[in-house]
Amino acid sequence: MKAHRLLSARQEAQAERNLLAALLTLRSLEECRAFLRDLCTPAEIQAMADRWAVVESLRRGLPYRRIHRQTGVSLTTIGRVARYLAQGNGGYRLAAQRMDGGTRHADGSRRSSAPAPRPAIAPAALPEERGRHG
Repeated sequence: MKAHRLLSARQEAQAERNLLAALLTLRSLEECRAFLRDLCTPAEIQAMADRWAVVESLRRGLPYRRIHRQTGVSLTTIGRVARYLAQGNGGYRLAAQRMDGGTRHADGSRRSSAPAPRPAIAPAALPEERGRHG
């Protein structure tokens, strides 16, 4: 992560909280797309979309090499995503479970929750310029 020489750790943490609060204000896929396109470069958005595709493939149990062939994502990145999916902060798992419409208890049992709100557009259509996979 880039270190800001002029910002204290406290200021950096506040900047991150402000960004997260801004994300929480967004109410639709269109709003999220507009925000991300203003905030990130196309390559940064593509990298995030690629990682999310890896999460979905890993959850389906696909082998790393098959994921690599299908997405073009490097084996190193696939391994990193797998590590964070298993031992990270829980964000990948939480988002994936919510998209599935339920949550999993620590013992592996499944509990239904209110269905996730349906996006206004299909998630596969999100990056409209999606031509590169890697």
